[in-house]
Amino acid sequence: MTVEEICRRAYENKYLTARLTTDQKNSLICAAACDLVKRTDSILSANQEDMKRGRENGMAPGLLDRLCLSEQRIEQIADGMRQVASLPDPVGEVTKMWKRPNGLVIGQKKVPIGVIGVIYEARPNVTADVFSLCFKTGNTVILRGGSAAASTNLAIVDSLHSSLEAAGLPADSVLYIEDLSHEAVGTFMKMDRYVDLLIPRGGAGLIRNVVENSTIPVIETGTGNCHIYVDQYADIDMALRITDNAKTQRIGVCNAAESLVVHEKIAPEFLPRLSELFKGRVSLFADQKARKYLVDSYEATDQDFGREYLDYKMSVKTVKDIDQAISHINHYNTGHSESIITDSYENAQKFLDEVDAACVYVNASTRFTDGNEFGFGAEIGISTQKLHARGPMGLDALLSSKYIIYGNGQIRE
Repeated sequence: MTVEEICRRAYENKYLTARLTTDQKNSLICAAACDLVKRTDSILSANQEDMKRGRENGMAPGLLDRLCLSEQRIEQIADGMRQVASLPDPVGEVTKMWKRPNGLVIGQKKVPIGVIGVIYEARPNVTADVFSLCFKTGNTVILRGGSAAASTNLAIVDSLHSSLEAAGLPADSVLYIEDLSHEAVGTFMKMDRYVDLLIPRGGAGLIRNVVENSTIPVIETGTGNCHIYVDQYADIDMALRITDNAKTQRIGVCNAAESLVVHEKIAPEFLPRLSELFKGRVSLFADQKARKYLVDSYEATDQDFGREYLDYKMSVKTVKDIDQAISHINHYNTGHSESIITDSYENAQKFLDEVDAACVYVNASTRFTDGNEFGFGAEIGISTQKLHARGPMGLDALLSSKYIIYGNGQIRE
């Protein structure tokens, strides 16, 4: 099928998906999760093809980590789908209702958006996550994965189609664009006649391309230059634990910390211990004040402070007070996730109030910015924009609303 034919089929199917009952949706998502686990061997075989191709093409370690699946990761994907099924169905919920002086009763009701398109790169988990969230909210979804995960994505989509067909439900509830050409992406972005919303997930280049060229409304899921700010009142042991986790627990994800900001009063004690902790593991790109306390660090450039490394690298900036820390973070961040480590309630609240990001933490790792960790089961992305949805996008982010009005013969004078 051409891209336009795929989009047309999704458009024609969207009202069928929207009419499915909660039981139908939940049962199918659980069945699809089970089928995914049953097909572990075939999915892993397809994933190994992609991994081999990625290594041969010199794919960066962070991207290989995103691409790689294992039995455990497939089980985690299935668990996320089951969690989505267990959540209350928000479709049809009337969030408020009021009566006008003329007797009209007006309500606001949650409804599916319709057809949602997702363009993504080397993240095969997105294929299942996006399907479960869109299906639960009564939306039809069109997926266009990147070439790096082509074999894995197709294996997962085959599993989803098999589950839908076995349940007698529309297989067109999820459609996949197999054409990997740039022309196909360009065409897809112009299908506003059929597609109601487009969500890009990937690197800065992909996201910028979609935002600038799509005629379909876009929710921007941003890259993650996430910061840890170690305040002068920080517990140093806690700060070391959190910084290590945020930077190294998984380097290839958008909620990994890429930048460290340190109050100059705590730097003499904190930074030498950090240097020892990261020795041989993480390269540090620091300003002159910080380098006095760091072994084998590199001089930071302005570009380093704004970079999403997706690697065992981190920038370090010293500041004289919390105001300078907040100013630095707001200047260089991507609006994703920021954290302060402090025992000061006043500084914690100031940080929460003044840092401009989708998720702002006190004494916790930025790695928790995730739909599963937030209790959403999965996520369709982390929105770094401010319209409609912001932060991890769960079920509510995939819904629109309409007004329902009850009358008893009213006419407008």
